[in-house]
Amino acid sequence: MKYSNYSVVIIGSGIAGLYAALKIEQQTNLQDGILLITKSKLGESNSRYAQGGMVGVLKENAKDSTASHISDTIKAGAGLSEFNTVKFISESSDSVIKDLLKFGVQFDKNENGDYTFTLEAAHSVNRVLHSGGDATGRMIEKALTKDVSENDNIDVYEQTAAVELLVNSNKECKGVVVFNDLTHEYETIYSSAVILATGGVGQLYKYTTNPAVATGDGLALAYNAGAVLQDLEFIQFHPTALAIDGDENRFLISEAVRGEGAKLVDADGIEFMHKYHENRELAPRDIVTRANYNEMIENGINHVYLNATCIDKNKLAERFPNISRICAENGIDISRDFIPVAPAAHYSMGGIKTNIEGETSIKGLYAIGEAASTGLHGGNRLASNSLLECVVCAYEVASYLKDKKLKTPKQIDEDLKAVIDKYSKDLLMEDLDVEALKHELQDIMWRGAGILRSEKTLMNALEEIRELSKKFPRSVKCLSKEEYEFKNMLLVAKLIINSALQRKESRGAHYRLDYLNMDEVSRHSLLTKEKGELCFVK
Repeated sequence: MKYSNYSVVIIGSGIAGLYAALKIEQQTNLQDGILLITKSKLGESNSRYAQGGMVGVLKENAKDSTASHISDTIKAGAGLSEFNTVKFISESSDSVIKDLLKFGVQFDKNENGDYTFTLEAAHSVNRVLHSGGDATGRMIEKALTKDVSENDNIDVYEQTAAVELLVNSNKECKGVVVFNDLTHEYETIYSSAVILATGGVGQLYKYTTNPAVATGDGLALAYNAGAVLQDLEFIQFHPTALAIDGDENRFLISEAVRGEGAKLVDADGIEFMHKYHENRELAPRDIVTRANYNEMIENGINHVYLNATCIDKNKLAERFPNISRICAENGIDISRDFIPVAPAAHYSMGGIKTNIEGETSIKGLYAIGEAASTGLHGGNRLASNSLLECVVCAYEVASYLKDKKLKTPKQIDEDLKAVIDKYSKDLLMEDLDVEALKHELQDIMWRGAGILRSEKTLMNALEEIRELSKKFPRSVKCLSKEEYEFKNMLLVAKLIINSALQRKESRGAHYRLDYLNMDEVSRHSLLTKEKGELCFVK
């Protein structure tokens, strides 16, 4: 086994991980350098698929204010958003977005050179910045990836999966064990600061807008290390994914299309959102999702339609070039045809419990982006707040580490040695059909822990996953990246279900058919691993 030292290790190459690497390198003198680890290729992440944009409460936007954004975020969050977190992120948006521009990030402007802000659901004013029309995440990631690739002080491991965190007897994170999927070799990396920027969990579900990499790896790593996780039951299902299956996911039809005036309709073009909310298509995402899902169930159909023909043809082409192209490739002219849409798993509001600086309950372990739960999103994320959280928290973890003495460990105790030894032993293992097992898990989660839940569906799903686990005889080492991903998916699926069983109410994106009302008192669900067992923190 190979051994190496780095002052900071960042796991994940989405916008949060990339920006954190650049800001840490810019601000901190690191003796052992920075390592960025991605289990795919640099640039492939959930961030890349964020179309709509990034919230920007900018001074240039006279119609907006942080007070307004804070109010919208908290209202959407269904009582679980942390006020101080929301306030800090909102107030930081102007300065952090202006800092992004220094790294080559660009946002769309009009003919007068002013930023073009768009409107999305549950926002009271136009405040969403976009880039490349409807390719915001990809454009930001492209700029940051270029800077990381050209930075000699940032090393990058591609096709490498983090398989276990190194936590000593004092509950301090001292590094990580990784697996190179090309060489099948393991490496122990010692570091005094490990940052998880691993993204979400969408691939746990049959229908998702997330790419293949979104398998909950950071949550599994943190849970197995003993960190506290928060609000895992809150999975946001986006109401409008293109109802045509791709190889790995469903293409997202951005909420911004509805922001520009598109309407949800049935096959005859009859609108239905007035039956569900006064704000119709611009109601909070959980309400629009359940409305679409209800229409599908009541009418025995597998999708509804989005009518964008009411939007000027030239505006559609200019504002949504990516959506127009993908739909056209599937025989849909969005200026003339209805777009078939259905809900799909999109975002995890819960994650590893952190503060604004990314600190977890384990010293030396940090989490940012979708893998973290800062309290910004509460029970239902406000549209386009995710990219803002990524960059603000990446900026803050960099600022926090600037004042730390980041020295790699000189000694390892028995706890660290025991972890390393597990991956040093060769084991005889038979190949498994991981793809088939993955599809089986996705079906279970969609049926039992999806948009509508109950104790019966959740308990059935838990039992089915226990049976599925028997087909996957891997407790520690695996043969491939895909096997490690599936191992993580099994674990995170159980954690989501257990959290959902604990929350006996309907709140935000967590909707239980057997507990339709929302409790008067809002509380976070906190869980951790103690003595090898799942434990809920009171």
